[in-house]
Amino acid sequence: MTIKKFIIEQSNEELTPVTGLALVGALLRKTSLKLRLDKSTVPTCLTPDISHGTVALSYLGLLCQGKNDFDAIELARGDDFFRYAMGVDIVPSSPTLRQRFEKVVETDLKWNDIIMEESARLIKKAKVPLTPVRVGATDYLTVDVDVTPLDNSGSKKEGVTRTYKGHDGFAPILAYLGQEGYCINVELRPGKDHSQKGTPQFLTKSINYARQCGAEKLLVRMDSGFDSVDNIRVLRAENVDYIIKGNLRQETPEMWRDIALKNGQARIVREGKVEYTGSVMWKVGDMEQRERVVFHVVERTILSNGQQLLLPELEVATYWTSLPVSPEELIHLQRDHGTSEQFHSELKTDLDLERLPSGKFKVNDLVFHFGALAYNLLRIVGQMSLHHPDSPLKRKAHTQRRRIRTVLQNVITIASRLVRHARQVKLRLGAHSPWYATFKDLYLAFS
Repeated sequence: MTIKKFIIEQSNEELTPVTGLALVGALLRKTSLKLRLDKSTVPTCLTPDISHGTVALSYLGLLCQGKNDFDAIELARGDDFFRYAMGVDIVPSSPTLRQRFEKVVETDLKWNDIIMEESARLIKKAKVPLTPVRVGATDYLTVDVDVTPLDNSGSKKEGVTRTYKGHDGFAPILAYLGQEGYCINVELRPGKDHSQKGTPQFLTKSINYARQCGAEKLLVRMDSGFDSVDNIRVLRAENVDYIIKGNLRQETPEMWRDIALKNGQARIVREGKVEYTGSVMWKVGDMEQRERVVFHVVERTILSNGQQLLLPELEVATYWTSLPVSPEELIHLQRDHGTSEQFHSELKTDLDLERLPSGKFKVNDLVFHFGALAYNLLRIVGQMSLHHPDSPLKRKAHTQRRRIRTVLQNVITIASRLVRHARQVKLRLGAHSPWYATFKDLYLAFS
């Protein structure tokens, strides 16, 4: 084969490598986000040349490409497709973007609440699939609440302090809905803050947002960092079921082994290893009503390699719960809570939100809320494309959820040609584009 050199030329055709932003813009037009933000008044910016809603939509256009740096907006300023897709008349400059965010957070405009409310309403309005878990004869939508550290080592940003992971950064708390993992609430926190700080208020908001999404029966799942009577009070007041992993604190493994011997069911896993499962009713703080505690105790006298132990090795896990199911089923339900780690990864890595762009804490908090909305927009695109009959990439690994990275690489970054003719604007995808049928049907459904 003869190797030929390419001749590099520039045409006068208008091309875009991010055609999928048209789907994002169509979804945003189903919300009242721009209208509500435009109505907010910033005392230091009473008559802005570029409206607040335009600034917000332009930044969401960046986030939905996996970019959070304000300076990245400069690449879109001369791009007509970007304006058409995001539904804005003008694209702000990077100084305008940064300064507007800084001015907004100086006043109590509650943009964070507006963003999460519109995100929840969009999930309901778009009629996205929400997969429940079956508990006995009841279907529950799970709300998984967790903290995930953001590594911002080497920076001097406000709020960057030592996290429990041993690096400097932030420690935001997040809530995800359903097995698809839609992000229904976020709150940026300094790295040193304990998981429980402000959590009761966060829980109340998260449950409210979940109900705005159309959820009825909710099951809240939390790790041991949230083992607090205050959380149980909130969950009971909101009439939702819950599983909270216990924090042993002053309770010893030997104490739980004695409880397991008395109240549990023993199962010999192998020689030298016995598992006990069961439940007891336990007093929680100063609450009058006792709560159910499910326990799982493992006692080893011989290791898997055959080594005998002088003293038994004990492993204990306990779970506060309002569910009346068997201990084995409840333990399985709580272990599935670990899936939220994948959602954290997609938000931090796929959307590049690990290192936030501003030196000011409140600005980064606002950025993180916009990031949660961008995550949901891409999740909706991914899930709706997954259910399209002609959609590519339907391997077993993708049967329940498309990863955000897959959406970015295969749907957002579709190339097309922008054509203006007879007062119409057309997008012409490639002749062999495998996503053509899916993209066209999704755009018509979102519009």
